[in-house]
Amino acid sequence: MFIVILTYQKPLEVIDALLEAHVRYLDENYARGLFLASGRREPRTGGVILARAGSRSVLETALAEDPFAREGAASYEIIEFIPGKVAPHLSAMLE
Repeated sequence: MFIVILTYQKPLEVIDALLEAHVRYLDENYARGLFLASGRREPRTGGVILARAGSRSVLETALAEDPFAREGAASYEIIEFIPGKVAPHLSAMLE
């Protein structure tokens, strides 16, 4: 399991111009089962993605396809962790 922390590197005007393409990118990766949750940081300095990937390299390859990454609009910090405990209704995450 991975937590991805995005930090915007360009002004919000650039981010907003890329947002529609970024949302399509997110939708594609939800459909693939790679992303589990995502959202904006507050204050609006970037975002967070909870991902489930077979390896860090698989995730890195997917993140490189993000319009934010392709345009140099965001940087990505990847934190890998092994969930040992989750709320009962999220138990499928441990599988």
